[in-house]
Amino acid sequence: MSDKRPISVVILTLNEEKNLPACLASAAGCDDIVVLDSGSTDRTVEIARAAGARVYINDFKNFAQQRNHAHEVIPFRHEWVFHLDADETLSPTLIAECAECAASPASAQLDGFYAAPRMFFLGRWIPRCTDYPAWQARFAHTRRFRFIEVGHGQREAPGLRLGRLKHPYDHNLSSQSNAEIRAKHGRYAQTEAAAFLAAARTASALWLDLRSTNALARRRALKEASYHLPARGMLRFVYQYLFRGGCLDGAPGLAYCRLLAAYEQAISREIRKRKTGALVRSA
Repeated sequence: MSDKRPISVVILTLNEEKNLPACLASAAGCDDIVVLDSGSTDRTVEIARAAGARVYINDFKNFAQQRNHAHEVIPFRHEWVFHLDADETLSPTLIAECAECAASPASAQLDGFYAAPRMFFLGRWIPRCTDYPAWQARFAHTRRFRFIEVGHGQREAPGLRLGRLKHPYDHNLSSQSNAEIRAKHGRYAQTEAAAFLAAARTASALWLDLRSTNALARRRALKEASYHLPARGMLRFVYQYLFRGGCLDGAPGLAYCRLLAAYEQAISREIRKRKTGALVRSA
């Protein structure tokens, strides 16, 4: 009898031959590993199949669409699936907890679970720079759970019932070079700016969430409110490095806070550019 845990894992990939081996190895304790690739031209698919993973291919539109495609199309062996990116890894304790939750009768009342990522940068966990625990919906029931796109990432669809996992998963933020990270942030800034301008709420609606007793709702409202602030790059650096204690995360914390500041500034530039363009077109 296999000693692997009866849960499914899906890993999103695009040219991830560098990161995928560690990700696959961390999920080896699960008895159903699936790689959903977006058309890699390197050895990603070869590495996945050599490790025993099932491989499916689908054109990437956004993270929510890709994860929903997995739920709708892939025949997972189990109803509960953990969503990973190739630069993320599972721990044996998290896999065991997921298996227990999937088998628990109480999970019939839930659609999914939040998990907290431990963010690593330059080989060090930087909890203060990354506001640990920053909950992400990752362990999901394939039939009941759906994602929606938010900025450059994804979130659970409204109205879903979620629990919280005790154990974290790990995310390697420095799996790419600084140049690759800056290029990625440039793409993400365009997506974030477009999403903000398309879905900006009234001040009264935003204020309701800022006063919410739900910590996650307040966190998301604070992020939305920050788009209205001037000098967002500098403010993000001061907030993350000083007020959130990023200065205690050592040299990796300083380096990461600088990247965050540059990213926020890029979003502000993109918002201004799009607003200016809209005014010119309407003139």
